[in-house]
Order: sequence, then C-alpha cells, then structure tokens
Amino acid sequence: MTSAPLRFGLVGTGYWARNAHAPALASTEGIELAAVWGRDPRAAAALAAEYRAAPCEEIEAMLAVVDGVAFAVPPDVQASIAAAAARAGKHLMLEKPLATTDAGADELAAAVAEAQVASVVFFILRFRAEIRAWLTEVTAHGGWTGGLASWFGSSLLESSPFNTPWRRNKGALWDLAPHVVALLWSALGPVTSVTADPGPADVSHLILHHQGGPSSTLTVSQNGGEAAAGFEAYLWGDSGRSVAPRLMSDPLPPLRTALTELAGNIRAGRTEHPCDAGFGRDVGHVVAEAQRQILARRPG
Repeated sequence: MTSAPLRFGLVGTGYWARNAHAPALASTEGIELAAVWGRDPRAAAALAAEYRAAPCEEIEAMLAVVDGVAFAVPPDVQASIAAAAARAGKHLMLEKPLATTDAGADELAAAVAEAQVASVVFFILRFRAEIRAWLTEVTAHGGWTGGLASWFGSSLLESSPFNTPWRRNKGALWDLAPHVVALLWSALGPVTSVTADPGPADVSHLILHHQGGPSSTLTVSQNGGEAAAGFEAYLWGDSGRSVAPRLMSDPLPPLRTALTELAGNIRAGRTEHPCDAGFGRDVGHVVAEAQRQILARRPG
C-alpha cells in the first residue's frame, strides 16, 4: 500500500523559490507542493497557481494544512518563521545559514530539538552525488594532514539573480563559506576552532582546526567576477592529494536528494540527519566567530 504524499508548504517566492525549491518539491517522489506563502501575496498566488498549490496570505493558514515547510527566504526571515513552524510540529527543509546571529541559529535549533521534528539544511555540496562519492573515498582513506578550498562567486554583479540585499550586506562569508565549512567538516572532522582575516571587498580567509589534528584553509568572495568564479577543494597528506569534483550548476538533483532524505526520516520517525538543524547551528557558530574576528581586524 502506497502512503499518501507528504504535504509541503513553500515559504518564499523569489528566484531560488521559483527555480529550485518549487520545482524540486513538485518533482520529488512522495512529496506534494501543497501551499505557498510570500511577503507579496500576488507573487505567492502566481507561484502557487503554477503548481496547483494553495496560496496563503498568513503563515498560520499554511501551517494548518501541511506536514513540512521548505524555505527560500533570507536567513533572518527564515529563522523566526522556521522556529514557529517547528513549534507547530512541522518538519523543515532549511537553507543555509540558519540565521546570521548565534542567537537566531540557537533558537531555531532548540525549537527543532524540543519539538522533535525532522530537519535538513541544504548545504548543496553535501548532497551532490559526485561529491558524496568523493567524501566516502577520502574518509575511508583517512590520514589527511589538511585541506584547501576556495569559492569565488559573482552574485554581486548587477546581472545576477542572487544579488539580493542580505548577500550585499553579509557577503560571501555568510553565503558561500557555510557550504565550504560543511564540506571540510565532513572530510576532515568536526571544526574545533577558526581563525579568520579579511581581504579586500568581501574576501574572507578562514583557517579551520579539526578534531584530531588536521587543519584546513578556505577563501571565499562574491566579488570574483565571472572570469574567476568557481569552486575548488582538495585534501593533502603523506599519500598525496585528492581533488574534489568540480561544482555542477543544476541545483535540482541535490535538492531532490535532500528532500528525499528528509521525507524518509519523517516516515521513519527519525529526527537526526548529518545536515540537520543542529549541524546548521554548529556551522553557523563557526561563521559567526569568523565574522567577529574579521570585524575586529578590518581597518577602520
């Protein structure tokens, strides 16, 4: 007997909601995109109509008719709404960062834990099949001394759909670094401390110390320009180096994987996931500490 699909609401109507979350929710087996809420009711109605979902003018109306909620809104908008959704017993498909403050991330993670709902944070690198295969290989091998990674983006170009107020305000440290920290955390072990230093514009340099001794470095910027944009990472040690696969552009396959794993946990009554809200909080703490150091070191 086939179980009924899990009904999900979508919070957000912008580019990422329209081009990633909505089509992923609508095309993932066992999930139904049932409702849409956004700050612009007209945009919510238009997106909902495209997927035969219900437009909701109030968050409470959405929470009354769904099993879970997916988020495609700025992090500090996400944090408060997601905490309320968790307290209402709804499972969560979250974006990184959970919030841009320790307090916001802590409150959301605590609400998830107290409500015993399932959660997944979409650290995109952790859900790509080719990168997962690489992580399986390097963690089985072990013995790595360290890692190096960089991600140069171009979302601050005027032509980019990701040129949004929160990214202009917070830069690559909050937009790109969480992805890279989550990857290096998985490859080399939990991060125990961070040292951070600013470069020009929004360039951020982080040194991560990992449990057991390895260390890694990462550099991120959203001002790389189109010619320099890209992601690269490798681990190194006595036995050589292992290069991570290059980043593919289509977000739908990894997002469907994240949704499938979330749905599997919901049906099995499990709440823990390697990329759950608790892990998202821990990555956020690393980034928040890096921001404190960068602000202290930045001239002027």
